[in-house]
Amino acid sequence: MPSVSQKGRSMPESPIRKLVPFAENAKKEGVAVIHLNIGQPDIKTPQIALDAVKNASLKVLEYSRTEGSETYRKKIAGYYAKHNIEVTANDIIVTTGGSEALSFAMGTIADAGDEVIIPEPFYANYNGFATASGVKVVPVVSKLEDNFSLPRIEDFEKLISPKTKAILICNPGNPTGYLYSKEEIQKLASIVKKHDLFLIADEVYREFTYDDKEHYSILQEEGLDNHAIIVDSVSKRYSMCGARIGFLVSKNKEVITIALKFGQARLSPPTYAQIASEAALETPESYFEEVKTEYVARRNLLIQELEKIDGVKVAKPKGAFYCIAQLPITNADHFAQWLLEDFRVNNETVMVAPAAGFYATEGLGKNQIRIAYVLDRDSLKRAVHILREALKNYKGQC
Repeated sequence: MPSVSQKGRSMPESPIRKLVPFAENAKKEGVAVIHLNIGQPDIKTPQIALDAVKNASLKVLEYSRTEGSETYRKKIAGYYAKHNIEVTANDIIVTTGGSEALSFAMGTIADAGDEVIIPEPFYANYNGFATASGVKVVPVVSKLEDNFSLPRIEDFEKLISPKTKAILICNPGNPTGYLYSKEEIQKLASIVKKHDLFLIADEVYREFTYDDKEHYSILQEEGLDNHAIIVDSVSKRYSMCGARIGFLVSKNKEVITIALKFGQARLSPPTYAQIASEAALETPESYFEEVKTEYVARRNLLIQELEKIDGVKVAKPKGAFYCIAQLPITNADHFAQWLLEDFRVNNETVMVAPAAGFYATEGLGKNQIRIAYVLDRDSLKRAVHILREALKNYKGQC
């Protein structure tokens, strides 16, 4: 029988989606599953974006430009200007989701065997993008007891080797919800300039910052133009995950030129999705204010309820809509599967994402889960109640 690639065998399984068959089986049995496992917001997509697709009068559904339509990219540049990020349409490539932007970034800056340093825990698919590009992820540990703040610069520097090409961060963070301060970004800027590295920032959750904290982009930092690459997306900003529109943004002209070659290989981003995403840029600021208010209320409720459970430790997120909770168990993978297969409260159960898949260091995160607080407050409260009862019943199991 023909053999598949070793690279394919090495592709990591999604910790977010691998439990789906168990959830589907539970649903077939009539069990209601509360999904805390995936960042699919229940917030309504702006009507202006949906109407733009509905009202489009295209005669031919053509390819768009490889880098995305010029009118859309100019409007994106205008969006960034409102956030004190000065770029032009020529600094932007529209991609098929933030995922493709990350893939393009990896392919652009690194060859097989090169290394990228990433604070862990991190978005699990970074492992997949790195594996597909033949890049080695070098993790630097951030800790729950420090609320997952930036590790010491010394911890980064001791990991830098001749093969190191970049430092990659998510700000605000998935899965931690941590928001890097201006001072932390400046520390990273200093180290990438000192060692002539790229700094890639996944900034898809830019709008979701709490407690009067402001997001500070790497492209707001002076002297970083040739080092900085932003990965962005409309998915969470406008609750448009299905649109699959993202951006790669850099003032480094060579980065844009090379990334565009990867874009040419896939021809173009989807036309209708660009129409929706361009219209979404007209979303009023009140939309984001209401969304942020709702997420703050959800976060506060979730943290408050989790902290009532004996043995549970939780980091308080400053942004995005995720948190990492440490449970009084030894194997979160087993616990998550057990919840779906065997545990019910009033014929309901909970689906969570085991956190080990968000780490690259073997053995870390085995007693942690990621929770996405993208559901209404009543559902969150019921979900935590189920977790509390589950932990009482689960004690003593491996």
